[in-house]
Amino acid sequence: MNAAAPHPSSQPGGFSLAIDAMGGDNAPDAVLDGLELAAERHPAARFLLVGDEARLSGALARRPRAARICALRHAPDAIPGDMKPTAALRVRHSSMRVAIDAVAAGEAAGVVSAGNTGALMALAKIVIKTMPEISRPALAAIAPSARGDVVMLDLGANVQCDARNLIEFAVMGDAFARAVLGLPSPSLGLLNVGSEELKGDDRVRQAAEVLRDGHAGLNFQGFVEGHDIAAGTVDVIVTDGFTGNVALKTGEGALKLMRDLLKQVFTSSVPARMGYLLARPALDRLREWMDPRRYNGAILLGLNGVVVKSHGGTDATGFAHAVDVAMDMVTHRFTDRIKDGLSRLAAAPQPARQD
Repeated sequence: MNAAAPHPSSQPGGFSLAIDAMGGDNAPDAVLDGLELAAERHPAARFLLVGDEARLSGALARRPRAARICALRHAPDAIPGDMKPTAALRVRHSSMRVAIDAVAAGEAAGVVSAGNTGALMALAKIVIKTMPEISRPALAAIAPSARGDVVMLDLGANVQCDARNLIEFAVMGDAFARAVLGLPSPSLGLLNVGSEELKGDDRVRQAAEVLRDGHAGLNFQGFVEGHDIAAGTVDVIVTDGFTGNVALKTGEGALKLMRDLLKQVFTSSVPARMGYLLARPALDRLREWMDPRRYNGAILLGLNGVVVKSHGGTDATGFAHAVDVAMDMVTHRFTDRIKDGLSRLAAAPQPARQD
């Protein structure tokens, strides 16, 4: 193992994060290269790198910055991307499971994996467990907007939600925006079919009523519509997992269409190619702003530890960004922020549960 100074925000076990080194399409190289980049940004961190020690030891030695902040823990197995979550639960010595076990045991404050999404969610919920105050965890991510980055949740962890779930998502989204985006008072909106107070079904209106009364201490702005996501009308968009996942995939498709159309426009003729040369500096800035690697890292909120899911096909830059997100949550004590928000919420009238 490689010794390093403990990060001030790490758990008593001494590790800021446990890293699943074998998860993802390009593991372990993309993971290790990402940690080499992350080591520059978080020199005081200490990571528990979990995976096949025979494969990792030599590769880690070739990345001196990562080696300085990482300690190796052997895990002989890896969970393939097509394995069902129920099967993954039975693989007790996989790199993903051992990394998650480290969080559950208090050795690490969080985990980052580019592996199987369903397996990670199932293992995290069963092993790390949901916080006592949270009925269901939510999947959140950061997305670009006209006014800067926005947080959106839930993105698919809960297809059906009641009013209480939406209220808890709002508390978690507020804590996440404060910890990761650095916003002192992030604005929140409930995604609805219209901005008027009478729009939407009972669960959305009940959640809005509780959030408006101010007990939770949230900067609630009311209902927002689909176009408000890209406009950046609010900092945090709250919705159920079905609607959130559809909105996410629609946005991803729209961005891909825009890139494809721009490519067609600038390659359609000789004058268009000349126009591209003139517009290239501005287009390069746009490409950097819209780079999906900047938004890599979906976060499972509401657990007894930080859980970040990197895209399976990401490269070193994308994985390093997922580590950045996890480190922000650890450093700014994200779980404590959720507990503070829920304690304020306890004074508010609670909507009835819906079956």
